Amino acid sequence: MEEEVRCFIRVWLVAVPAAFTYCYSLLSLLRAGKWRLLALLPVVVLFALLPLSFSTVHGRLISASILSWLAIFKLLLFAFDHGPLCDASATKRLSLPSFFAIASLPIMIRRKPPSSPRSGRADPVLTLLGFAVKGLILASIISLYPQRPRFHRGVVLALYTIHMYLALDLGLACAAALGRALLPAGTALEPQFAPPYLCSSLQDFWGRRWNLMVSGILRSAVHDPIRVRWGPTAGVMASFLVSGLMHEVIFFYVTLQPPTGEVASFFVLHGLCTVAEIAAKRWWTGRGMTPLHPAVATPLTIGFLLATGRWLFAPQILRISAEELIVKEAEAVGFLFTGVVARAG
Repeated sequence: MEEEVRCFIRVWLVAVPAAFTYCYSLLSLLRAGKWRLLALLPVVVLFALLPLSFSTVHGRLISASILSWLAIFKLLLFAFDHGPLCDASATKRLSLPSFFAIASLPIMIRRKPPSSPRSGRADPVLTLLGFAVKGLILASIISLYPQRPRFHRGVVLALYTIHMYLALDLGLACAAALGRALLPAGTALEPQFAPPYLCSSLQDFWGRRWNLMVSGILRSAVHDPIRVRWGPTAGVMASFLVSGLMHEVIFFYVTLQPPTGEVASFFVLHGLCTVAEIAAKRWWTGRGMTPLHPAVATPLTIGFLLATGRWLFAPQILRISAEELIVKEAEAVGFLFTGVVARAG
């Protein structure tokens, strides 16, 4: 643990700020285009290697997701004056703290005002209460892991699924809180999640509910350029393909094993099904028929997600020792958090 803390300091408090300060200096040194892209390539390589500095699965997973995926994609867009690091450049140049916050955290500044004064505004008390409930549920799930051998395998996989959602939701919320501290007061951020368990279709789940930071980056970097040239179907399929390939990369950081292609197949399958779903909706509504009621559509969508996830997404983790490592690290973090809370109380 001590070595992991030292690694965290070297990576996140030294290397990453220095790299982004260098990137920020390129705004005044190089115009957008191939020369800025060439100047950014050393940082791209650095961010691909930094997650391997960590010995824990969670250290590699978090660093790879933020640096080797989101940050690299943001910098590639930045090379050509696109994406979240350049959206504000036409009116007012981002300050260094703002540039660092947007580049290094899974956040995006909201560019369009909400549709109504209350839209996007949540009661802070209810928000804190919601996070507290989610934290308690996550702690309860982690506390059940020592009893896993007694549970049916399907129950264990369900616990893993809920664990993943809650950990990602809470982690993104913490990143947003840190981002607001670095950004100018009053800066509005794009939502990072909408309740995925209320999804009414695959298009709704992937495009409007699940991990919206990744969806936004894929939309800017992949979907929109492909759609302009080859049409919306090609844009959707390209987005799912790139997402699948990047998940294979993330799984490599987690398992340190060669990719198997299963995770990429999961996303390609969902891309094909989403395209078919969009076409079916168009045909359905074109004939004046009402869409499926959410009471029917939601269970069908969630059932398909869970079934295909168990078939193609989970095996790459479950067949090797990564499952045990992740569980042990989660238990260690849970015990550490419980000890901190106990001392504070």
